Amino acid sequence: MPHIACSGLQSRLNFEKAPVMSKQFDLAVIGAGAAGLMCAAVAGQRGKRVVLIDHATRLAEKIRISGGGRCNFTNLHATPANFLSENPHFCKSALSRYTPQDFLGLMKRYNIAWHEKHKGQLFCDDSAEDIIAMLKSECDRGNVEWRMGCKVDDVQAVEGDAAQFTLQTSMGSIRTEQVVIATGGLSIPKIGATDFAHKMARQFGLKIIEPRPALVPLTFDARDWEPFVPLSGISLEVDIETGEKKSRILFREDLLFTHRGLSGPGVLQISSFWEPGKPIRINLLPEIDVAQDLVGNKTTIKKNLANHLSQYLPARLVDGLLTAHGFAGDARVADMSDKRLRELGEKLNRWELIPNGSEGYRKAEVTRGGIDTRELSQQSMMANKVPGLYFIGEAVDVTGWLGGYNFQWAWASGTAAGLAAGLAA
Repeated sequence: MPHIACSGLQSRLNFEKAPVMSKQFDLAVIGAGAAGLMCAAVAGQRGKRVVLIDHATRLAEKIRISGGGRCNFTNLHATPANFLSENPHFCKSALSRYTPQDFLGLMKRYNIAWHEKHKGQLFCDDSAEDIIAMLKSECDRGNVEWRMGCKVDDVQAVEGDAAQFTLQTSMGSIRTEQVVIATGGLSIPKIGATDFAHKMARQFGLKIIEPRPALVPLTFDARDWEPFVPLSGISLEVDIETGEKKSRILFREDLLFTHRGLSGPGVLQISSFWEPGKPIRINLLPEIDVAQDLVGNKTTIKKNLANHLSQYLPARLVDGLLTAHGFAGDARVADMSDKRLRELGEKLNRWELIPNGSEGYRKAEVTRGGIDTRELSQQSMMANKVPGLYFIGEAVDVTGWLGGYNFQWAWASGTAAGLAAGLAA
């Protein structure tokens, strides 16, 4: 297939407004994001009559804004260990049956160029629009019908009828044998996130793992954070961890100081594991034992404290941290007590802080929690208690690390449901 260039793309993604009528399908997919698009394409290409519904008028906005517009579409190193869930084994089946190499194979068919940026994170060379156009083309190959800008008001199961579900939408009634809920979680409400999936799960008697923002900046009490506000904008690579013993998790990633707290990849990663009221610990110099450096070389260090530390850390950061922690930057290292130097080493190598919260769903990249996976089949993503009803993607209690993992879960869970729906009689 030819390369899908971005020029003129929007005109190719226009959708004819569907007539208001009652129509019957084999499968209705609610939510035209990453997981929904993949599911609809897979089922449609297996001969099912599929309708794809979304309340937005623009397709796949979360794909569009991902990775600064270039879409971090997967991670080469994706394994089940890179995902959080109350039921950690659930994701294994879908992830093993649709891998990053499978998605790369799809991209190769469309001649979409990509590159590895950092730790297995893959991005489009050109634009996220290439991914969106590819998925729409895959849906079109399966003769998927579109209902964009269409609100679903009600979903009801119909007993004793060949069509198991009736959907009441702003574009009319739809009868369908199967329904896939792919409307995502609560993150980034400004691009249309809602709790539709959670409402549907509760309506049909499925349990929910309490949702919370994940991959999100952390905040601190304004008075406690005031000394660190001047450090806003400084970024550096750190070790950041939380938890104890078996629950301890550590990442080495960049950290960013903000006016309200901490952000950057390291903080986004740890936010998914951090529990309210518990501390996070930051090693600002993971390659250096600061206490040993200061105490062991005390008699030979001729510089003052700030100048000595500035060979390891940005000078503005050194000045700010010393002031915030009560150390005089102009003090001569040789004149300081070993005890004080060890205290400083602890602050730099094991800085412990307790966030008061996060920036919430408005800045969270994903939602942790969602539909309890013990309610679903790990092979098909179908609800155990409601034949023909599936939940996929971010709506489900499977949350990936930062770096393309959540898109891989969208492709894998969408494919699993699409295959299952495509095989249904």
